[in-house]
Amino acid sequence: MKKRIGLIPARGGSKGIPHKNIYRINNKPLIAYSIEAGLKAQEQGYLDRVVVSTDDKEIAEVALAYGAEVPFIRPDELALDTSKSVDCMIHAVRFFSDIGIEYDTMVLLQPTSPLRIAEDIVEAIKIYDQEKVDSLVSCYKEESISEYNSYYLDGNIGMPLNEGHKLGKRRQDIPSLYVRNGAIFITDVAYMLKTKLIISDNPAVYVMPQERSANIDTFYDLELAEWMIKNKKA
Repeated sequence: MKKRIGLIPARGGSKGIPHKNIYRINNKPLIAYSIEAGLKAQEQGYLDRVVVSTDDKEIAEVALAYGAEVPFIRPDELALDTSKSVDCMIHAVRFFSDIGIEYDTMVLLQPTSPLRIAEDIVEAIKIYDQEKVDSLVSCYKEESISEYNSYYLDGNIGMPLNEGHKLGKRRQDIPSLYVRNGAIFITDVAYMLKTKLIISDNPAVYVMPQERSANIDTFYDLELAEWMIKNKKA
């Protein structure tokens, strides 16, 4: 049976929202929502452990208080603005490998997705296992934006993504897009170590409701997520 580690990456150097990962949203640290969802998936047997990778002692203390494991402090060089998620993932895999624990699959749960629930994690893992792929990404279905109504800008001139942009397609006739929401990434560890990539050429997709797809980047995102939690919209 495959061994799966759930990893929550939470560096302390957020600049847009200082200490974003432990910013309180509805009286709870932001990271707590991801920890609780991960632990519920673990209780159901879909994750072997839930680990927080952080360079920040305060975040580590919060993570431990909510039940996550913090078996190491992430090296400073892996917690810069320019650091890649895959590097902290590989660091975690190698940490456990060095103490004799090997994992087949890594499930990355970004702490900036507080509306993701345990059911999303479980269903994503089921699809990943069923499709026998190297990776899976969570997405939401985008029904209003498409290549037919989007442009790059060259100065003030719109450069269309599709020549059909001028034909006035009805929304119902536009193919749906599935947009990554950042909530769940599942990666085969061997693939990740070989390629230094999280996402393979043709990943499986788990489609989440748009109302659970908020990705916290700004104070506006925080306010919207808090409103949705308080009003049980997610």
